[in-house]
Amino acid sequence: MSLSQAQKKALRGIGHHLDPVVMVSENGVSEGVLAELDRALSDHELIKVKLAITEREARAEILDKLLAESGAELVQTIGKVALLYRHNARANPKLSNIKRFENHHGRH
Repeated sequence: MSLSQAQKKALRGIGHHLDPVVMVSENGVSEGVLAELDRALSDHELIKVKLAITEREARAEILDKLLAESGAELVQTIGKVALLYRHNARANPKLSNIKRFENHHGRH
C-alpha cells in the first residue's frame, strides 16, 4: 500500500510534534532495534526514528533495511530523522499517534 501525497501531508502534520522513539547508532540494525521498532509501530503507528549515523549513504541503507524488516512506509526524512508509518487496525487509541491527533490540525 502506498500513501498518497495528501495522506503523507496529513501524517507530516501529526509527525511534526513527535519526538524520536527509536534510535539507530553506528552499530547498525540489531535484533533489539528491530524489536523496538516493531513494538513502537504497533503501539503508535506513526513514529520518528533517529539515525545517528554520519554517512548519508549508510543512513539510506539502514533506513531501507528498517522499512523492509518492519513493513512500514516512509513518510519523510529530514536530516537524520525519519518519519515512519504502519497502519494497525487494532491500535490502542491512547497510544496511537494517529488516533490521538486525528481531530487536531484541522483534520476530521
